[in-house]
Amino acid sequence: MDRSDAFTYIILSVVVLLLLPPPCSSDDRLVPGKPLTSDATVVSDGGAFAMGFFSPSNSTPDKLYLGIWYNDIPVRTVVWVANQETPVTNGTTLSLTESSDLVVSDADGRVRWTANVTGGAAGAGNGNTTAVLMNTGNLVVRSPNGTALWQSFEHPTDSFLPGMKLRMTYSTRASDRLVSWRGPADPSPGSFSYGGDTDTLLQVFMWNGTRPVMRDGPWTGDVVDGQYQTNSTAINYLAILSRDDEVSIEFAVPAGAPHTRYALTYAGEYQLQRWSAASSAWSVLQEWPTGCGRYGHCGANGYCDNTAAPVFMWNGTRPVMRDGPWTGDVVDGQYQTNSTAINYLAILSRDDEVSIEFAVPAGAPHTRYALTYAGEYQLQRWSAASSAWSVLQEWPTGCGRYGHCGANGYCDNTAAPVPTCRCLAGFEPAASAGCRRTVAVRCGDGFLAVEGMKPPDKFVRVANVATLEACAAECSGNCSCVAYAYANLSSSRSRGDTTRCLVWSGDLIDTAKVGLGSGHSDTLYLRIAGLDTGGTAKSDAVKIVLPVLACILTVLCISFAWLKIKGKRRNRQKHRELILDVTSTSDDVGKRNLVQDFEFLSVKFEDIALATHNFSEAYKIGEGGFGKVYKAMISGQEVAVKRLSKDSQQGTEEFRNEVILIAKLQHRNLVRLLGCCVERDEKLLIYEYLPNKGLDATLFDGSRKPKLDWTMRFNIIKGVARGLLYLHQDSRLTIIHRDLKASNVLLDAEMRPKIADFGMARIFCDNQQNANTRRVVGTYGYMAPEYAMEGIFSTKSDVYSFGVLLLEVITGIRRSSTSNIMDFPNLIIYAWNMWKEGKTKDLADSSIIDSCLLDEVLLCIHVALLCVQENPNDRPLMSSTVFILENGSSTALPAPSRPAYFAYRSDESEQSRENIQNSMNTFTLTNIEGR
Repeated sequence: MDRSDAFTYIILSVVVLLLLPPPCSSDDRLVPGKPLTSDATVVSDGGAFAMGFFSPSNSTPDKLYLGIWYNDIPVRTVVWVANQETPVTNGTTLSLTESSDLVVSDADGRVRWTANVTGGAAGAGNGNTTAVLMNTGNLVVRSPNGTALWQSFEHPTDSFLPGMKLRMTYSTRASDRLVSWRGPADPSPGSFSYGGDTDTLLQVFMWNGTRPVMRDGPWTGDVVDGQYQTNSTAINYLAILSRDDEVSIEFAVPAGAPHTRYALTYAGEYQLQRWSAASSAWSVLQEWPTGCGRYGHCGANGYCDNTAAPVFMWNGTRPVMRDGPWTGDVVDGQYQTNSTAINYLAILSRDDEVSIEFAVPAGAPHTRYALTYAGEYQLQRWSAASSAWSVLQEWPTGCGRYGHCGANGYCDNTAAPVPTCRCLAGFEPAASAGCRRTVAVRCGDGFLAVEGMKPPDKFVRVANVATLEACAAECSGNCSCVAYAYANLSSSRSRGDTTRCLVWSGDLIDTAKVGLGSGHSDTLYLRIAGLDTGGTAKSDAVKIVLPVLACILTVLCISFAWLKIKGKRRNRQKHRELILDVTSTSDDVGKRNLVQDFEFLSVKFEDIALATHNFSEAYKIGEGGFGKVYKAMISGQEVAVKRLSKDSQQGTEEFRNEVILIAKLQHRNLVRLLGCCVERDEKLLIYEYLPNKGLDATLFDGSRKPKLDWTMRFNIIKGVARGLLYLHQDSRLTIIHRDLKASNVLLDAEMRPKIADFGMARIFCDNQQNANTRRVVGTYGYMAPEYAMEGIFSTKSDVYSFGVLLLEVITGIRRSSTSNIMDFPNLIIYAWNMWKEGKTKDLADSSIIDSCLLDEVLLCIHVALLCVQENPNDRPLMSSTVFILENGSSTALPAPSRPAYFAYRSDESEQSRENIQNSMNTFTLTNIEGR
């Protein structure tokens, strides 16, 4: 090859290379039809962030994740991961579909992750939709008119970036959370999480599983209690802002600032980090929790005097760290290390959410909050000098850890040289941990004002309390109340109720002393033995005045008693009118008369919240499709409190039926309704407490089943039958239960059965034989076929459910179990085939063989098969069923005809109620014949 040919070859090679597509794209967006491949990246317009597929350890290409990382620093720091739980391999692509959804698909075209973009089909599916990687690190799917249909900032992983917000929404009570990685090279969700408390929407936690690690204090409308205001030289901004329907934690940095973020590490460290160009590393500006910042660090009745701890942190669902209450304006998490390493943190309230947001000024290095896999929440900043992330601050530490000083203890951070755990006034150190009362308090004891405090956790907010005096009266009037705190949410950012009255019962957990100088503290009023309502020691003069007062009280006693009785009557009438208003519908035949005659126990919502420790999970004894059930002590009586779920579409209907139908139904085999509570948007029912819970909890538990010998089971069968007979025939109205099943039969201390849950029950008029509905509700497997398929129900529908329940009690097998009935699809078909083959006695549960009378078992099986016959007219009435069970013999009974079998869902889905629009395609009916 001569020199001319060689030169020509070189020129052509260069041209070809220039024409080849680059392996990495610098474009900042995706469009439909142009997917992002596993070896390419998208870079934001300013070059700060890149998006693509990565391997956490760079050594396992068989596990790739779609992520976003800093593009302009040498250390790859991933701030967002899409497919955390579904890693992919080479050949995978990210596509923006014509329906405006983001989809990760593998080489075979299988979808491995989708963003589930909503609203795109209506406004975009025309090819003009784009997915843009912003220079803030936010991936945004935009419609042709520029509307954001979806953004990664609303689906955070372990990093909190400037411009991002962590929202707590009022209407849905949902909360955004940071979730740590499982390990340094494992992006799957770890055990630590950080975000708003969905129960109160008033404070932020860090959790380790279910254990709190760190906690903020309740929001007071101005600032977050327990925090110091940032100074005017701050270059990062973190705020808690309140809008109409949300509270959000928002974070921002000024233009040109170094990369900054909050990160929650896999070790449970919440860090404020900033990139240092000098060191080429992330520097940790601050870290939480530390010292007294840890949840409950000072124990029961102790408090931690702490200036750290800005937000709540979890390990799973266990609190790890908690800040003080929110106060509504701007807060700072004590990120000050120098004038160039401060960020602005605020809690902002908007229309339907509260969010935590932060910002950094122009020219600042990269800054972020990161939740590490070790459970460290860090404020990090990138250091260009060291080319590493520096940690400006880290939480939790010391007193910042949740409950660091134990119950009733507090962390005094003003003690030199290190924070010290102390006991609250009126308490002394306990032998194990925390503090205990020196003298028990009584109802008449007064309250001591303790200033400069971060309020404890586990509070109940009393709504519509306008003054400090009214808040004090709420607590003074409740003997269970041990402390209260009040704030006027006068900030323009506050929404709705502009006051905040918090009350506590039981131990005081995670308390700290932040001092008056911070401007972000509460005055905590503690009930102290030996104090009068003015907070001073009682004197002998009181004893002198008492006899005089006794004489006056004697004169007033009769008048007071008369007024009290009159007031109770007025309250009962108002409560009754409120119930009638809630329960009124156009088809309430005769129901209002039932309510008019019923004497309700009216209980205030705040009293129920105190009795259940703010509906603590520790007091929960059950949960169903319409809400949760809690155990409580009210007026000296153990009760079960059913709290209807706010987001249940059938909650009001269930409440209406429960109140009206049980109002006058008094029978020993029906659960007794003691009262109810209707306040604001809360609906609660108060029942007698039955310690042995549902029949299913014992019948299907291998360790508890032996408690149910045959005598006990036969009594349960007859008791349920008597209860149904009362509903169908002996009560004032004919009532169809429609949801009879093992979990709705509760057992008292003597194992006597009581039918519960009348949320789906219906009343029949005189001479009405059946009814039809287009909304089929109930539990698959217990529903009669004519009801499940055609919506026709009658007393015979309950008879069918009783027959299924009867088979379960005899066999000890769930209706849809397949593990104990070989190849039969359900218990009914299994029992029918055993009957046809003459093996009926083999149906009996092995645990009752030694205690049962075979004739009684055979009689019950015969009755059960009569109850589940396909034709409703062939099924016996409950009056006949009760008579047979009490006196009959199977020799005089007709042979049962075949039962109906229709396919229904798996046992897991049957645990919750179903609301199905009637459809002939929903079920299949199968003819049954013996083998």
